[in-house]
Amino acid sequence: MASPTADPTRPAQAPPEPVQDTPAGPGKLTLIAVLLAVFVVPTSISGTAVALPDIGAGTGAAQGSASLQWVVNAFNLAFACFTLVWGSLADLIGRIRAFALGAAVFALASLACAVAPNVYVLDGARALAGLGGAAIFACGSAIISSAFEGPARAKAFALFGTVAGVGVALGPTVSGPAVDALGWRWIFGLQAIVLAVVLACVPVIARSVREPVGGGGRLDVRGAVVFVLAMAALTYAIVQGSAWGWASAGTLGLLLASLVLFGTFGALAKRTAAPLLDLSVIRDRRFLAYTLVPVAASFGFVTQLTYLPSYLATVADYSASAAGTTMLLLTIPVLVLPMVGAKLVERGTSPLAVVFASLLCLVVGDLALLVLGPDTSLAVMAPAMLVTGAGMGLSAGLVDGQALAMIEPAKAGMAAGFLNTLRLGSEAIAVAVFGSVLASLAASDGSGSGTSSYNDAFHVLLWVMAGVCLLLGLLVVSLARGGDRGKDAEVSTP
Repeated sequence: MASPTADPTRPAQAPPEPVQDTPAGPGKLTLIAVLLAVFVVPTSISGTAVALPDIGAGTGAAQGSASLQWVVNAFNLAFACFTLVWGSLADLIGRIRAFALGAAVFALASLACAVAPNVYVLDGARALAGLGGAAIFACGSAIISSAFEGPARAKAFALFGTVAGVGVALGPTVSGPAVDALGWRWIFGLQAIVLAVVLACVPVIARSVREPVGGGGRLDVRGAVVFVLAMAALTYAIVQGSAWGWASAGTLGLLLASLVLFGTFGALAKRTAAPLLDLSVIRDRRFLAYTLVPVAASFGFVTQLTYLPSYLATVADYSASAAGTTMLLLTIPVLVLPMVGAKLVERGTSPLAVVFASLLCLVVGDLALLVLGPDTSLAVMAPAMLVTGAGMGLSAGLVDGQALAMIEPAKAGMAAGFLNTLRLGSEAIAVAVFGSVLASLAASDGSGSGTSSYNDAFHVLLWVMAGVCLLLGLLVVSLARGGDRGKDAEVSTP
């Protein structure tokens, strides 16, 4: 038998090249650092809203004023606009480097928020923080995709989804006491401290984790500018639509501008050697199917997370604390079920079966919430809220891991950016449309009772949200099955 060194064309030592290099210690440190940063982003979104009254009092901004609302909106706008840009940049310069840069931007912006002399400086700093937050989400999921494989990868993404859900759910809980005890500036100071800890871990991670880097390329600046302008027009139209009116010239003009810009972006991508978004990525039907699952969750779950507390206070006469406690029924599944979904897949359940179950829970949960009324007992509403939360929890994290697994490693950052752009963009659309339609339906009701009008309008929207989730679910099923047939055909081809 010939020895391994007998072939002169082969190197003397030719060990297999591992796709991942994740020793137990550094692998855990990587995951902890990413999850800490990921926790800060949704906490900053949901928790800042709690501090708005104190921020207004501290900066002299009037309650309900546009300048005060932009403390939240500026973050969301920048986040939505730059997530895809960061994802593509990460493929060029490295995910860890881009992640660290985003975390540093977020940390510095948070410090600027903490010392902001007025609300206008605060708004600008929040926009900068949104820019950093986009990098954390896009690059964080890409790092996990590169650093883990097999069951460890599935578990890491499940934790990613769990931590993101914990951040959304506990943002107000964490920020409220911090505002009361330390003042509103400290909620931003605490974010900076957490991200400083994350940044301290980066050198160890960079030395320990190998990642594919698409070296030699350049960022598609032209495509980035057009995409950012398109997202800015769309997001600004959504943010201002309820105030300006959805049929106003300003809103329709921005929506038309965004449509034209997105069309231009697609045309440029076809004629660019290394586009910001390689259109071949979204031609993969199964990848596209997974990216639509968070869109369904935005309509079926995030709208309820946003407006159900107001319903409980307005219609059921709950106190703020009682409404907040009741909302745990909606959020507990998001904290628990991502790991359950990962375990099911690890034990042989098809990932698509888990995703289909989550979509079914969204539809059934929203329809079950029709039991809500002025005198509905907690025991009656609890199953509906738990099922709705399960619709979000089962697929949280799982869709990220499965979607990115279909993309070649060199494009994982771009794919993660696209996925998270759809996620945040759909949340903004769903929440804005739900709120605007809710207000319009309640105002147009001729019953003469504000509580009755709000109740009826909310129930109409539950039907609408369930219908949207059903349609998106059918589309996901169609794309996923079509993708499976295409894959099978490809595999069986000699």
